[in-house]
Amino acid sequence: MSSMEAIDLEGGNHELSSASGSPQTSKPLKIALLGYRSKPFCGGQGIYIQFLSTALCDHGHQVDVISGPPYPNLDPRVRLIKIPSLELFEHFHWIPRTAPRNFLDSTNRFEYFSKLTGGFPEPETFGRRLVDYFKENGCKYDIVHDNQSLCYGLLELQQMDIPLVTTIHHPITRDRRIELESAKGPFSRLLVRRWHNFLTMQQKVVKKLNHVVTVSEHSRQDISEDFGRPTEQIELVYNGIDTSQFKPVKGVTRKPFRLMAMASADVPLKGLEYLLGALAILEKDYPSLDLLLVGKPKAGGPTEKLINKLGIADKIQFVSGISTEELVNYYAEATVAVTASLYEGFGLPIGEAMACGVPVVSSNGGALPEVVGNAGFIVPCGDEKSLAKAIAQLLDNPLLRQKMGDEGRARILETFSWSVAAVEMTRLYERVLNPATSLAKIEAPAPEAVSDIESILESDEVVLGNL
Repeated sequence: MSSMEAIDLEGGNHELSSASGSPQTSKPLKIALLGYRSKPFCGGQGIYIQFLSTALCDHGHQVDVISGPPYPNLDPRVRLIKIPSLELFEHFHWIPRTAPRNFLDSTNRFEYFSKLTGGFPEPETFGRRLVDYFKENGCKYDIVHDNQSLCYGLLELQQMDIPLVTTIHHPITRDRRIELESAKGPFSRLLVRRWHNFLTMQQKVVKKLNHVVTVSEHSRQDISEDFGRPTEQIELVYNGIDTSQFKPVKGVTRKPFRLMAMASADVPLKGLEYLLGALAILEKDYPSLDLLLVGKPKAGGPTEKLINKLGIADKIQFVSGISTEELVNYYAEATVAVTASLYEGFGLPIGEAMACGVPVVSSNGGALPEVVGNAGFIVPCGDEKSLAKAIAQLLDNPLLRQKMGDEGRARILETFSWSVAAVEMTRLYERVLNPATSLAKIEAPAPEAVSDIESILESDEVVLGNL
């Protein structure tokens, strides 16, 4: 297993079709982006809404975001249309603290009793309210673009002849599978199945959608396998990274033994237990080593218990609710950025670290190798010893860290920019609106099979295949 395999990618050539750098379209489009919850701290879906909407505005389009709470952070040019809900995941009480008249509404009743019994109703209830919104206000858009709600309401929009595109980041069936494998006992497995009950809806809806797009080749294969939609009916437009914000910071000194990772969700999928295990291995040889985790674990939850069991609480610092500027400064202080995730449909945090010039160690979960390419170490999922070994090689080799950081930044600039994503998405919109018009897809050159980093490692007699 080579930790820096070349990955064939699509979608990174930056030859745009006009001198201004904007794609040629018949006219600027009026676009509605949909999100059942869209705040960036909710995860990658919120980041997607924020930066794709901005990039589409940069290319001359008019963009509205129609979202349920928690609401997104948006560019001033983007109008936010709020679709309120009961917000039960932020303010749940066994005895409803809402006006009784609200329970005359069947959607509100469904939302409350679904949450009360352990379900996750937000995608479906967002879809119901969304249909009501369009029936009351009409469709004023050239195209409507859903961000993985995959709700029954989308099929109703299609029946209303509203041009619709849906992004699927990855099938949540993968999350469910990993959580079931980690669940302890029949009752825990029952709770996992109950919470993921919305997947029954999503699996039905995906097969009937007219236009589906995803963010990585790995996700395209997984969507086809788990949702039964042929791969040729799934378009591919890679996510971008905001390289204007995520970039190296001058004047910030790196902390020589600082590891950094994202812990946005305290769930088995993120593989945090393996990163903590690697830290416990490494701290014996690197007593000054510390780990900055961006996120907030559940009080008394599995992460907190494991940290105490391993005796590494003094080696870990959690930060949460930080701004993008603060996050970038933390990256500037980090010696190595790590993700041990068991599965990612894309992997925005590792891409952001690379954009900041931080050398990275990544698991091979899902699409992560597509993002890292040959510009970082890739180790097997669930292998804390391999993770520790890769981190140690970077801690011991300043020249390697510098080269890997430089190549990571260059890779993101070349292949994963939001500007390129907006160009490709616009071309997809045009194909949907004008199916007879053939618009060439943007193709990316495959990464070089051997990078400068590998040359350095060979000179230092490091065997990559043993990581």
